[in-house]
Amino acid sequence: MAEEKPTRFWNLTAWTITDFKLAPAGTEKFGPNQCQNDKDAAVDADERLKITGVPTGQYDARIVFRNGRVRRAKNLSIVEGQIFDIGDKDLVDCSK
Repeated sequence: MAEEKPTRFWNLTAWTITDFKLAPAGTEKFGPNQCQNDKDAAVDADERLKITGVPTGQYDARIVFRNGRVRRAKNLSIVEGQIFDIGDKDLVDCSK
């Protein structure tokens, strides 16, 4: 039997991400830091990250970059077993 493909995030921003959390769209109920699924606990630009515990749906992301900047991406469509991406154009709610 074929193994199911994991859901993966593709970092299309220009920076390394050290904290990546997802919440159901429109809420502040963020789950665990998905960067902990990576061997070095960070997602470099153009790197893909395995996402766990996130069913198909619409999500908002809270992203912290290595330089301390905090950004959000809203209304992400995530489908189990598929790749979703976030690029610089998707980032909103800038702080730091």
